[in-house]
Amino acid sequence: MIDHRRLGRELDLFDSDPLIGAGLPFWLPAGAAARHEVESYLYDLERRNGYQHVYSPALGKRQMYEISGHLANFADDMFPPMAVGEDELMLRPSMCPHHALIFKARQRSYRDLPLRVAELGQMYRQERSGVLGGLSRVRSIALNDSHIFCPVEQAAGEVAGVLRLMRESHAALGLRPASYQLSLRGPGKKYGGRDADWLRSEALLRGALDAQEISYDEVAGEAAFYGPKIDVQVVDAAGREWTIATVQIDHHQPERFDLSYVDASGAKARPVMVHRSLAGSMERLFGLLIEEHGGAFPVWYAPVQVAVLPLASLPAPFAADALAAGLRVSVHHEGSLGARIRANTKVPYVAVIGEREAAAGLVSLRLRDGRRLEPMPGAAAIALISEVAAARRPGQLLPSP
Repeated sequence: MIDHRRLGRELDLFDSDPLIGAGLPFWLPAGAAARHEVESYLYDLERRNGYQHVYSPALGKRQMYEISGHLANFADDMFPPMAVGEDELMLRPSMCPHHALIFKARQRSYRDLPLRVAELGQMYRQERSGVLGGLSRVRSIALNDSHIFCPVEQAAGEVAGVLRLMRESHAALGLRPASYQLSLRGPGKKYGGRDADWLRSEALLRGALDAQEISYDEVAGEAAFYGPKIDVQVVDAAGREWTIATVQIDHHQPERFDLSYVDASGAKARPVMVHRSLAGSMERLFGLLIEEHGGAFPVWYAPVQVAVLPLASLPAPFAADALAAGLRVSVHHEGSLGARIRANTKVPYVAVIGEREAAAGLVSLRLRDGRRLEPMPGAAAIALISEVAAARRPGQLLPSP
């Protein structure tokens, strides 16, 4: 069984230290390189689909969480308040209150909607020590998050668009969802909002799943305190189920924060808030991706895309040229050729440069799956790797014919 906690450390992707604390992993250069590539992809995917990105602070006043309902319904998962002068500040457990106030910061017209606010931001949850583990369950969370503000009539179309983007991003990442779940209210838990809004939101989400012919299970008791949600579930190597993506309908917080826009008649109207994450937190996502790919990531977000193994005494500019072209490159001089190849089995491409190749300006590419290509000009090798990376097709090592 592949365990991301062991493999992630072996591949120098992440680590932790008791002086920093449990549930607070840090990312090493290789892991940070892969994460940066995934973050950039998600940012660009959102931008091209009408999202506007923001930055917001990871702290907020206690009063904000009283208004949002988090303190009444989510306090056990929050870190305690910090007294600062006359204020009490709290680390945020989610970004929705900040994004609600970003919406409220300007007068909005129906012409501005839907307003899709996105952020890859930091948040903090006071997870119990017994449930912490690797990257899957942590206390410091970098979440791919967004909140869409729109009239109720537009919400179904927004949910449909979110489901489409989920499928697109999961395919690019090489992530295989195990199931979809419609998470509803259940007995014994506290919820905010009116029954009529909950029923309308449940019907909207159910309709969105049915319209796209997505099979799903209805699960009582798994809704957020402010509304029902669609959760995309994945299963890790140990058989445990995790939520990796979600879309949620919220009437509660727009009312609590008194959000409004001017409708076509000139009257004030209340928007609905659609919460959504395409890929969840970077920590949980990479815990799953490490196990899914066995550390051999797809070309486009592999920490090192090409390992260069020089055998020649002649200088070869290939490594510098590949780096200048935007590829992630490592160079290995020490050890036998066989040892150096074995040390780079997770790298998509190994470029071997012997005396003849160096003299002719060629490189010999060996693919991760064992195939070898005929020696080619360095520029052609760089173009090949760049083309495969740009296609973002997991498992592909050669350009499509």
